Amino acid sequence: MEKRLLGKSGLEVSALGLGCMGLSYGYGTPTDKQDAIKLIHKAYELGVTFFDSAEAYGPFTNEALLGEALAPFRKEIVIATKFGFPEGKVNSGLDSTPKNIRNVAEAALKRLRTDVIDLYYQHRVDPNVPIEDVAGTVKDLIQEGKVKYFGMSEAGAATIRRAHTVQPVTALQSEYSLWWREPEQEIIPMLEELGIGFVPFSPLGKGFLTGAINAETKFESSDFRNVVPRFTEENRKANQVFVDLVKSIAHEKNATPAQIALAWLLAQKPWIVPIPGTTKEHRLIENIGGASIQLTKEDLASIELASSKITIQGARYPQSLQSRVGK
Repeated sequence: MEKRLLGKSGLEVSALGLGCMGLSYGYGTPTDKQDAIKLIHKAYELGVTFFDSAEAYGPFTNEALLGEALAPFRKEIVIATKFGFPEGKVNSGLDSTPKNIRNVAEAALKRLRTDVIDLYYQHRVDPNVPIEDVAGTVKDLIQEGKVKYFGMSEAGAATIRRAHTVQPVTALQSEYSLWWREPEQEIIPMLEELGIGFVPFSPLGKGFLTGAINAETKFESSDFRNVVPRFTEENRKANQVFVDLVKSIAHEKNATPAQIALAWLLAQKPWIVPIPGTTKEHRLIENIGGASIQLTKEDLASIELASSKITIQGARYPQSLQSRVGK
C-alpha cells in the first residue's frame, strides 16, 4: 500500500489506517480477542501501518488488545490513542486537565506495551481547560520522549489554531465521508493552510455506505447506531437513494460501494488518511482494495453532480454528543 504524510509533520503512515474501536466498543458485542488479533495481523500483512485506539474504547480494553497484537512489529507501525474523559468513561463528562493527560499517557504506554505513543489525540475539546494548557502538556510529553506527535479530534478551527501556536498539531481526526461533508466548509482549508493532516473516521458512514445496511437492519442493543438520528428506520429508508448512487458508480468501476467511498476520500487531498474499521477479514480486504482504485477528474465530477441533488436525512449524532464537537 502507498504511504502518505500527515501534513507537514513528517509522520508517514499507510494511505488507509485501521480504526480499532469497533473491535472492543460501540458496535455491539466485542470481538473475540484471538479473532481481533488475527484481524490486526492481517491488516499489517496487507500493508496497514497505522492503528487507531483510545482509552475510552472499552474503556481500556482496546489499547490492551493493540498492545498485545502489535508487539511483534511495533517498530514498523504507528499507534494513535486518545485522552480526554474521566477514567475513560465517555458519559462522565470531559477531563483534559494536565494531570489527567499525563496519567492517561502513563497508563496507555503500559497497556500498549510501548515506550512511546506515536500520535496522542485530545478526544474531545474540554471547555473547562484552556487549549493552550492541553497543547503545552502534550508538548512536555513530547520533550520527555513519551509522545511523538500531537493530534486533536472533532475540534473547531479556532481551537485548532490556538493549539497549533503552542505545539504543532500533526493531525485532526473527525468524521468525513461522502455522507458527511461539513469539514469542507472551514476545516479542510484551514488544515491545508497550517499543514495539518486529516484522519477521517467513519469514512464508510458507520457502515451505511457499504450497502450492507437498509431500513430492515436490526442492530444489537449495545450498538450506538440505535441512538443516531441518521440511523432511524425512517431515515435509513430515505437515505437509501444515496447508497444506490454509490452502488451505481461502483458497478461502473468494477468495485464495491465501500471501495468507491474510500477512493473518493483519498482523492480529495494527498494528506487525508481514512481509518475504516471492521471486525471481518473479508471487509478488511475489501476496504484495502479501495486504496488502489483511481478516480478520474470526470469520475469525481459526476459523483459531485449526482450527490449534490440528494439531501441526507437525519443528524449524525444525538444532541448530547453533538454538543461536544466543533468546539
